[in-house]
Amino acid sequence: MRINLRGLNFATKRLADGTRRIYWYPWRGGPLLNGEPGTPEFVASYNAAVASKAPLPEGTLASVLRGYQASPDFLDLRERTRRDYLDKIKLIEAEYRDFPLAALSDRRTRGVFLAWRDGLAAKSRRQADYAWQVLALMLAWALDRGMVTANPCTKGGRVYSGSRVDKIWSADAEAAFLASAPAHLHLPLLLALWTGQRQGDLLRLPWSAYDGTRIKLRQSKTGMPVAIRAGAPLKAALDAATKHGPLILTNSRRRPWTSHAFQAAWGGAAKTAGIIGLTFHDLRGTAVTRLAIVGCTEAEIAAITGHSLRDVRSILDAHYLHRDPVLAENAIRKLERGTKFSNQSQTGHR
Repeated sequence: MRINLRGLNFATKRLADGTRRIYWYPWRGGPLLNGEPGTPEFVASYNAAVASKAPLPEGTLASVLRGYQASPDFLDLRERTRRDYLDKIKLIEAEYRDFPLAALSDRRTRGVFLAWRDGLAAKSRRQADYAWQVLALMLAWALDRGMVTANPCTKGGRVYSGSRVDKIWSADAEAAFLASAPAHLHLPLLLALWTGQRQGDLLRLPWSAYDGTRIKLRQSKTGMPVAIRAGAPLKAALDAATKHGPLILTNSRRRPWTSHAFQAAWGGAAKTAGIIGLTFHDLRGTAVTRLAIVGCTEAEIAAITGHSLRDVRSILDAHYLHRDPVLAENAIRKLERGTKFSNQSQTGHR
């Protein structure tokens, strides 16, 4: 039986691998629908969206939320980022769907939103900051378009203050992982350590990005193009690897990884290897640290990892090079090489 779903809207986006994907919405600016058209999941998702839709009073925050979701600013985001934003938009809409836009210019509104963030922080400070970030971003979007006259969420700071200080993969941890982890997880480790790239970009990295000497890619988060010469260990691993499709990294069934499946497999392998408190994400910072230890400049590190110079400096100052003893040793050796000793200083005072 054919079902006619009225008001359907869609957007087409080209993915990193060159394919195109269609995203369906129950109406322009509506929530993203689940499943494929014609499936029970799709129809159920459509019906749930329509059932939740009610006439909005003019000039409410819901009009901003829906307008942003229909804009190129939202539709051009990575699929994973869109999903994360939608989770936060649902939280915002549940609390402030009918909040009057005219009240955004009232100085008390900032306190109201901060109190809401504090409530979310009781469950997760990191997610509370993320929800605040999404709300501030959407209000900035609306302010640029004249939909609102103020954005009370600018410069809100953070309630989460965690860091990855000292979360560095040592050579011993690397060796322990390689000794016990399954073979299909060895190449992800080497790619992360020798390129300093994010998990998502590595999982989507095609064989066409490697020419036998260099790896070329455009980072999905920043849009930054990077070209990295494959270091000898990485080059040997890539040249010896068997191709199981267009992507370099595949799971044990020789299929592309999903983000969640990779995280689960990696976490299990790390635990088996006795590695506690270190994640795949920490390999990116480890790469920055190792490059700095061997004497690379901030500019050289940024050219490899795709960070901005400011971000590289921030990582080195605040996170990964926290009083590293190897750096201290290197510093003294450089001082010795650059210092001229007098006979008196070498033999002592007489």
